[in-house]
Amino acid sequence: MALTVPVIDLSSSSAPAQIDAAASTIGFFQVVNHGLDPAVTDGLRDAVDDFFSLPLATKLGYPPPGPEVNNGYSAVGAESLAYSLGIDAPPDLFEAFNFGPEGFDESDPAIMAERHRIFADNVWPAECPRLRTDGMAYFAEVTALAHRLTSACAVGLGLDEDFFESFTTHSTDTLRCNWYQRAEGAPEPEPGQQRMGAHTDYGIITVLLADSVPGLQIVGPDGGWVDVVPAPGAYVINIGDLMAQWTNDRWRSTVHRVVPPPTVQDGPALRRSYAFFHDGDWDAIVECLPTCCSDDRPARYQPVRALDHLMNKLVGGRTSQLAEATDHIGDRLDVVRG
Repeated sequence: MALTVPVIDLSSSSAPAQIDAAASTIGFFQVVNHGLDPAVTDGLRDAVDDFFSLPLATKLGYPPPGPEVNNGYSAVGAESLAYSLGIDAPPDLFEAFNFGPEGFDESDPAIMAERHRIFADNVWPAECPRLRTDGMAYFAEVTALAHRLTSACAVGLGLDEDFFESFTTHSTDTLRCNWYQRAEGAPEPEPGQQRMGAHTDYGIITVLLADSVPGLQIVGPDGGWVDVVPAPGAYVINIGDLMAQWTNDRWRSTVHRVVPPPTVQDGPALRRSYAFFHDGDWDAIVECLPTCCSDDRPARYQPVRALDHLMNKLVGGRTSQLAEATDHIGDRLDVVRG
């Protein structure tokens, strides 16, 4: 079953209202007229292709320094993202390479307090120097797009357009480059095994650039899995847990996954995606927005520090420790369990 994820012209004056409508119903939407330079996007794709084409032994030389550091290479089977929902599941069938911001203001105590973890140095492969240059060029542009989006989100929620800026002055942003490729002679997936297990995203919004091929599925409003294929040239945007809590569940942080290709499909069945996670300042306190609660709809969540939520989710998926399920997922966990 295909779900039509609305395509929103980000340059339109009606974009905030359209974002509110989409975020309130399915938690996903797509944007065009986003302003990203296609040459910069192509540079990222080519650099990432070069990296994932390296021998596995070479890629394994660039791991994250620890489970709380969100930089470096993750091999097939190293993670199981369903654990971030508190669900036991087989290891996921994807590779990934993550990196974050650079050029920190080391006079900022908020930066220095997390230089060992949230703001740890990126892990760059010597064999692929263009990954750093082209990757950071893209990182700068997608960061700017994320801020344009949160401005539109704020207006859609009845707030000043710069509302979220004070919560994103040292945001824990990450770009995750995902590589799904079925190797020749690979065994069939285990029962319940996914290319990327069911999860929600953890922060404010995710900005996704992906190949226009099947694989991404989300839990739709009727509670079943539905397919989402990105429109050519569009970015897929989804709402994260912290935004759902900020909005008192007015906006949905939607469970999603990436499923294996059909077993009858020939060839490597390659799918690539580049997910930019805009997660907010690590020390931001997220509490119900004044436009999203009332006497009839009181706040559902206690205030939470962004870092506490992020670490609960991040470490669970990487260490196969069951994280605490987020309350707003509710009965949508039933479809994940099967």
